[in-house]
Amino acid sequence: MRASNFYAGFGLVTVSGCLWFLACTPLDLSALAWIAALPMLLAVDRAPTMRRALFLGWWAGVVETAGGFYWLIEVMQRFADFPWFAAVLVFILFCAARALIFVLFTGVVCGIRRRLRVPMTLLAPMVMTGCEFVIPQLFPCGQWITQAWHPIVIQISELTGPLGVTALLMTVNGALYDAWESPRRARLPLISAAAVLAAALIFGAVRMRQIDELIARAPQLKIGLVQPNFPYTIDGEFSRDEAVRQLAALQEQTRRLGREGAEVVVWSEGSYPAALPRDFNADYASDSMAMIRRGIETPVVIGADTYDSSHDAAYNSALLLDAQGRVAGRYDKVRLLAFGEYMPGIEYFPWLRNLMPAAAGRFTPGAAPALLSLRDAQGRDWAFGPVICYEDILAGYLRQVGALHPNLIVNMTVDSWYGARTEPWEHLALAVFATVELRAAMVRAVNSGVSALIDPNGRLLRKTYANDPYREPRAADGMVVSAPRMSGGETVYVTYGDWFAYLCIAATLLTGASAIRQRRAAAQGGKPASGPGPA
Repeated sequence: MRASNFYAGFGLVTVSGCLWFLACTPLDLSALAWIAALPMLLAVDRAPTMRRALFLGWWAGVVETAGGFYWLIEVMQRFADFPWFAAVLVFILFCAARALIFVLFTGVVCGIRRRLRVPMTLLAPMVMTGCEFVIPQLFPCGQWITQAWHPIVIQISELTGPLGVTALLMTVNGALYDAWESPRRARLPLISAAAVLAAALIFGAVRMRQIDELIARAPQLKIGLVQPNFPYTIDGEFSRDEAVRQLAALQEQTRRLGREGAEVVVWSEGSYPAALPRDFNADYASDSMAMIRRGIETPVVIGADTYDSSHDAAYNSALLLDAQGRVAGRYDKVRLLAFGEYMPGIEYFPWLRNLMPAAAGRFTPGAAPALLSLRDAQGRDWAFGPVICYEDILAGYLRQVGALHPNLIVNMTVDSWYGARTEPWEHLALAVFATVELRAAMVRAVNSGVSALIDPNGRLLRKTYANDPYREPRAADGMVVSAPRMSGGETVYVTYGDWFAYLCIAATLLTGASAIRQRRAAAQGGKPASGPGPA
């Protein structure tokens, strides 16, 4: 069967799409990521026309996205009250849009390869890195997610950010394709890919050992993580009795974690069941049902909505209440979730609000990252870097947090929107990269799981479970973890940012320019430019 045949090509790119999502959590067949691109490269590089190549690349992206983000259908039905056919339609549009990463990759690779036979070992990693970087995503995710549970592989994120892992995967895929295409000339691409992979793994092993030595000498802080397992109320309103019940459950778990040795306790995003005024600077009195630290002796970091009535503005906030009940610090979420916490274009098209749930788009973004400062019982100062919800997977924003040099990353999240089967685990997998990028541990207090402790080497040391409180309600829960005090943010990635992505883009542009010059030279010499490889 010829690879230029449409049905063969369609089958090949479908296989690639399936291999990519099978390599991701929760299926975790991560080894497949090292060969996942091979069928797609075979199909698009040998497609008879650019139009067919672009379609095949796009379809690979659609399949990969559908397999990884299928849970969006239920989210739209559950929280936006979409009928099933509307939810499916929006999901298809989402898959089609995210697949533009693969369309751009295919267009650039085929455009260059049809003029200049650059080895795929070199071309595939630099082009895919650039494509994942330049195409905006609602939920940032790349091929790097497949290696989340392999700390030795992801250590290069300290230098390159997570895109370095994508480049590593595509280098191996490209070398295998070059060997497939020309077995007689397979030695050089295979040796080159093996050398790059070996260098990355050696770097990973050395750095993990060095960081482990720092962790062993670092002071530790015992942190309680409360997992409320509350259903999320999309309209943001509770009955009085339900608010009292939820607050009592949070307090009971906090007291339990304190008895187990927690020196500070973290609640999840928006867990305090009432909005707080912006001038809130101390806990309520004991005779108030709204008192936060009832019977609690430890400092507490809570998630709460705060509001400024004078400006009609609401914020998704994290507040640190010290042992005396004073508000010792506040952070307002900066990177809001589109269509959930803010409505893109709402200022130009107010009618869009009629299509969304009542609570959607009501938040105002915070001004900038901030630290929450705490002094432990030994007199040591700790600087927490709070990140709320999906801020823990935004590499560019995490760099800004890292520039403040937090000793510990504190993530507070609500993942109960998405069920328990897939998204909470994908979120956790993406979050591990932040600890390597900043070289600081992360604690995660997640409404319905997965709450976790991730060390500065990206190792998942402790985790709870994922719960769907709408289908299998569970009582509030939590655990105590011990996190090291690190000097976070002192990494190449935090200091120099996305230098690797820009380098890949520059190399791609230079290669493309060379291909164009070769085509012009061939045209002037009366010789046709080299076309696609043999079928």
